[in-house]
Amino acid sequence: MSITERKERQRAERYELLLAAARDLAEAEGWDAVTTRRLAGLIDYSQPVIYSHFKGKADIMAAVATRGFEELAARLKMETASAHGAPDALRNACAAYLDFARARPVIYEAMFVLPTDLRFAEAETRPELRAGFEALAKVVAPFCADVEAATETLWAALHGLTELERSGRIRSTARDERIEIVARALIGSQKNSSPDRGS
Repeated sequence: MSITERKERQRAERYELLLAAARDLAEAEGWDAVTTRRLAGLIDYSQPVIYSHFKGKADIMAAVATRGFEELAARLKMETASAHGAPDALRNACAAYLDFARARPVIYEAMFVLPTDLRFAEAETRPELRAGFEALAKVVAPFCADVEAATETLWAALHGLTELERSGRIRSTARDERIEIVARALIGSQKNSSPDRGS
């Protein structure tokens, strides 16, 4: 292995160490606790070393969020692949989304709640961010003519349910019923959007 390759590998390992430390610290104490100074102390690197990887805290959160989008997309694809038919795939996707948000609250917060420089619904949206949307769009497509708008609406509904449940404003025990209501609404939209519905 050349010196250049060794340095690149060490840099990649340090990057992963920083991400893991930031995620662990956020899970233990919340994102307010995540600072370059705290991270430097945790992993025994200087702040300038951290700044060689990240511009600052928002950049760190964006990196954690990006990994979260990769994980969410993988979960959605895995759960929908085992479904029996389009309605089950839709229900499985909704359940997988809500399960991910509940299991990974700190990552979810970085993905969807806290301010980052990540860009959505734009030409320069990163592929990791698009992957989750595309996984949802795939299960929405059999039921809606305007797949993009329907997928955005489904995502908004799931996010709203996530935040309301997380804050204790709705019952966590009624999650399955809510998934069924959301799924039925989308499945029913196929009939409502039929061009010959008035004939």
